[in-house]
Amino acid sequence: MLRESHTAIVARNERWEGEAATEPFEAGWASEAIFFLRALAAEGPTGEGRAHVQISPDGIRWVDEGTSTTVPARTEGIAVLRVAHFGSWLRLRVSLPAGARLTPIVTLSLKA
Repeated sequence: MLRESHTAIVARNERWEGEAATEPFEAGWASEAIFFLRALAAEGPTGEGRAHVQISPDGIRWVDEGTSTTVPARTEGIAVLRVAHFGSWLRLRVSLPAGARLTPIVTLSLKA
């Protein structure tokens, strides 16, 4: 049996500084999710920043799911975050230190 899958771009060509988050994505049908965070441009100490998977019961109120990683430290760097138990809504939240600027493309890959 072929598994159902879907890929969505949830952030692209935005300029992130300080705190930022992707668009929410409803994924309650999926059993696993992978966020790919690629740096189209990275300025300053982006590698000191953190990316956190967030979950929500309604797409409005958010809580960190627990999965996190460092933000790519250079242009064309990539970070990967995998989650399997997330309810219905997902997004990625990024915290960057002072002086860091990131232009990302964030892809969310889902499988049922």
